[in-house]
Amino acid sequence: MRAVVTGAAGFIGSHLCEHLLSCGDEVVGVDALTDFYEPARKRRNLARLRGRDRFTFHRGDLLDLRLEPLFASADTVYHLAGQPGVRGSWGAEFAVYLERNVLVTQRVLEAARDTRLDRLVYASSSSVYGDAEAYPTQETICPRPVSPYGVTKLAAEHLCETYRTAFGVPAVSLRLFSVYGPRQRPDMAFSRLVAAACTRRPFPLYGDGGQSRDFTYVGDVVRAMRSSALSSWTGVANIGGGSEVTMNQAIALLEQLAAPVQVVTGPARPGDARRTAADIAVARDAFGYRPVTDIRTGLAAMVRAERVPHRARSGEQPLAGRR
Repeated sequence: MRAVVTGAAGFIGSHLCEHLLSCGDEVVGVDALTDFYEPARKRRNLARLRGRDRFTFHRGDLLDLRLEPLFASADTVYHLAGQPGVRGSWGAEFAVYLERNVLVTQRVLEAARDTRLDRLVYASSSSVYGDAEAYPTQETICPRPVSPYGVTKLAAEHLCETYRTAFGVPAVSLRLFSVYGPRQRPDMAFSRLVAAACTRRPFPLYGDGGQSRDFTYVGDVVRAMRSSALSSWTGVANIGGGSEVTMNQAIALLEQLAAPVQVVTGPARPGDARRTAADIAVARDAFGYRPVTDIRTGLAAMVRAERVPHRARSGEQPLAGRR
């Protein structure tokens, strides 16, 4: 299979590229290397992919790049690029979220329509649900995002559905639930928690720790993405981890795996849902999705990766020229 991955240098994107290459696929990665968090992390992610057979990389903004030539030879486009983060989406920064989550997705869909892709897989988010009406949450529940970020992810998802029904773009929107694993973004809770435990530094906890998430390991997520691309199904599906865990439970588990954590509590942040839990029946029935990585195993993998010396983790390989 020939694939294009937007957001290829990011946390999930780099794992997806590795998974696709391991399956024998040809992969074209696209990323703007934006500075939402330090681009050096993204360069280290790319260093793991550079030089591998069947991988090429294009650096550029999806609003500026000519997408049709990139998509023309692809079977599937995995659209992961966007502006992440709930807490930064308020105020003046909302314009950035509109551009990178909504306008970019519309341009990707236009190019997909013109090039007749076999499949377009869009990385949506459980943030579209907000404080859901019921748990585990089914896709039929009316989304009620509680953050501007969630609003933009839902808008992009609606665009995918609109292009699917109006123009036949074979779009799949996967609502990802709290993805974690090695190389997770540094602003995310588990990344901060693991770093705090391994360095014996304080861990800022927003809220009382009773807030819960359906944490989903990144390896399960990327397998779900490829499975959805290989199926004939289109539509919207939840991708959850299969178990709901509170932050207090996660902290206690990490203390068993690593070291005691000095927790510094603060008020809950606007836009953070109290609870998420995924009903994954649609994904299970449509393309055989079943999460296989439990929270202990996933957190242990993060601890091991955090303890690897930076030199070994990065490979000390700076990016070569653009390809």
